[in-house]
Amino acid sequence: MNHFSWIDYTIFGVYLAISVGVGLFAARGPKTSLGEYFLAGRGMNSVLVAMSILAALFSGISYLAGPAEVYRNGFGFAYAMLAFFIATPFTAIWMLPKFYQSRYFTAYQILEERFSLSARLLASGLFIFRVVLWLAAATYAPALALEKVTGLPLWVTILSFGAITTTYTALGGMRAVIWTDLMQLCVLFGGQLIIVIVALGKIPGGFGGMWETVVADGRMDLSLSFSLSERVNLGGVLIAAGFLHLVQMATDQVSVQRYLTAGSLKDSQRSLWIKLWSVPVVLALFYGTGLVLYAFYKVHGDPIAAGLIEKPDQILPYFVVTQLPAGLPGLLIAAIYAASMSVISSGLNSLASATVVDFQQRLSGVKDGSASTQVSNARRITVGYGILVMLLAFAVAKMPGNLVESVNTIIGLIGGPLLGLFFLGMFTKRATTRGALTGCFAGFVGILSLYLYQNGIFTAQKPEQLVSFLWFTLLGCLLTMIVGLACSRGPAKEHASA
Repeated sequence: MNHFSWIDYTIFGVYLAISVGVGLFAARGPKTSLGEYFLAGRGMNSVLVAMSILAALFSGISYLAGPAEVYRNGFGFAYAMLAFFIATPFTAIWMLPKFYQSRYFTAYQILEERFSLSARLLASGLFIFRVVLWLAAATYAPALALEKVTGLPLWVTILSFGAITTTYTALGGMRAVIWTDLMQLCVLFGGQLIIVIVALGKIPGGFGGMWETVVADGRMDLSLSFSLSERVNLGGVLIAAGFLHLVQMATDQVSVQRYLTAGSLKDSQRSLWIKLWSVPVVLALFYGTGLVLYAFYKVHGDPIAAGLIEKPDQILPYFVVTQLPAGLPGLLIAAIYAASMSVISSGLNSLASATVVDFQQRLSGVKDGSASTQVSNARRITVGYGILVMLLAFAVAKMPGNLVESVNTIIGLIGGPLLGLFFLGMFTKRATTRGALTGCFAGFVGILSLYLYQNGIFTAQKPEQLVSFLWFTLLGCLLTMIVGLACSRGPAKEHASA
């Protein structure tokens, strides 16, 4: 059934047009170099950089899956926001200076300096593989929402949404990405706030009534266990989640590329501190929405139990289209799109930078052509990745678990070994190239084997869970480092960055 009115369609269409317009306006003027196209000339304000990093963290996956996770399983996973207070200082104090030493374009150039070209290409390749899958999930999320409220098939929304985002990203480069991130962050934050206010107004007792309900039902509880097999507990949200955040903050080209757009190391570090104190506010609103929806539907009837929706990830758009007056659904679905557009534009630009700098230019040994030719080439690569992401988005619906589990599983499978490779390079002198590459391979194969086993690939029946998805990153990192150091024989390649 189509729940959109003509007012909603108008608001939604105007928002998409404004997004493209802001991107194109920010892209005005010639792109005279790859430094301008990928790093916005290395002169962005620290507040803008902080807001862009923040926007890149909160995709449509966060917008849909965050409230859905809390609605279904309670607030436990949301406590992982505390781990940002561990991961952020570590990144700002110990890792950012290493990236600024040689004015890199990508995060993975440091691995060639410490180890070899093979290490750099492996890390960049793992990043590309992981982010392509991640962006596919981020593309699927808003399409799922729009399918629910308009009846449009997934393929229509995926292709149209992907085409719009790819267009302004390819034309505008990083400067367009950062400015549209700022606008989209405002829209998605405002949209979520509207949902909370409206829902609280329909719960007996308002905020107090909601709080009594969630506390009485144990929705705020967190197991104090450190068991690896328990889905979410204190050990998982403090220790394991810290490594999960480190993958995104310290080894991910999407984040590192933003750090490098700042004018100096000091400005870059300042952007991280600004982001650190902004994250809890935004995350509390996202996950708090799940608590509000839980209390609301405890009074008005669970739509999942009633068969009105199929997946918990649809709970937020269902509330939007059934409880809000005409006009607001269009605005809030636009907010979901805003969240995903910021992530996808960021990811596409970073995928292009890794491909051009780490593979094309490095393997060819020359910077082919004039600056305009290089930028045109980067734009073509951006479009190519946009098409690939759209095609892969259709496969995301087939992944087991909800979107939260799917995304964090992807990060753990690939990001854990990648983080271990960075740690071997940045914080050990013993590790050799052969040891580091062997460790990275062992970490990936080990965690992938564990994931496949837990999903019943090797057994007739699906076994009990041995390790929660939250711990995949930490275990992959540790396995990489242990095997990497054990297999390191002979003198390590000496570099100042080690």
